[in-house]
Amino acid sequence: MSDAAPNHETGIEPAADLLDATPETAYFWGRVAGDGEVTADGVTTRAGDETAAEALAAIAGTSRTGTDHRVEARESAHDASIVRFEDEYEIQVIGAPAERASAAFGLPIDGQPGGYRFDAFSDHRVQLIRGLLEACGTVCFRESAGSVGVSFVHEDRALLDTIRSQLSAATPHVPTDDLAETSSGGYWFGLADDADVATFAEWVYAGSAASGLYADDRRAKLRRSVERATGADVGTLEGE
Repeated sequence: MSDAAPNHETGIEPAADLLDATPETAYFWGRVAGDGEVTADGVTTRAGDETAAEALAAIAGTSRTGTDHRVEARESAHDASIVRFEDEYEIQVIGAPAERASAAFGLPIDGQPGGYRFDAFSDHRVQLIRGLLEACGTVCFRESAGSVGVSFVHEDRALLDTIRSQLSAATPHVPTDDLAETSSGGYWFGLADDADVATFAEWVYAGSAASGLYADDRRAKLRRSVERATGADVGTLEGE
């Protein structure tokens, strides 16, 4: 399934209602669930890439210039002794969508446990998983094995269980490993050794160039990693 075509200069029209199930809102709420917060006052999500920040701001109908941009120190999810400094854009939506989104999608609000009900996005699973991958996923090239590692990391075990279920229900099916604890106190899981990462990479970024719903840095890293592992050109990650 590919994304809808853009129809203005940013590539994305503001969502008429952020609770409607569309490719854009699936991507938006995937990013919120993976790296954001919902409070009684509003919704916050983050992006480490300007392309994604533009997309998220456009979906929310807010000005990109109103987002907060800074360089953030981040510990590695797997090894707390490793710290990277990355760009971070923070996008905020103040007001009504927060409590409605918590009720509709089971997102945790004000620190309460979440139930994560994403069934409404079953027709837009690729965009939902893309948002989750970019928000709380990691991609690496394993030099020793010449393979690509894709994993999801979060402090909320319930979210990772939900992501595993979404991957299991995806077409193509994406097998995953069991959850494990990280050194920093959270949880993680990776795609299984027998997962076809090249097929997953092409699927998860299908139509992304046309829609604008992607982080340029993450898409490029996944493409380069798959190309190194397979020796094949996977420029189709650009959706062209």
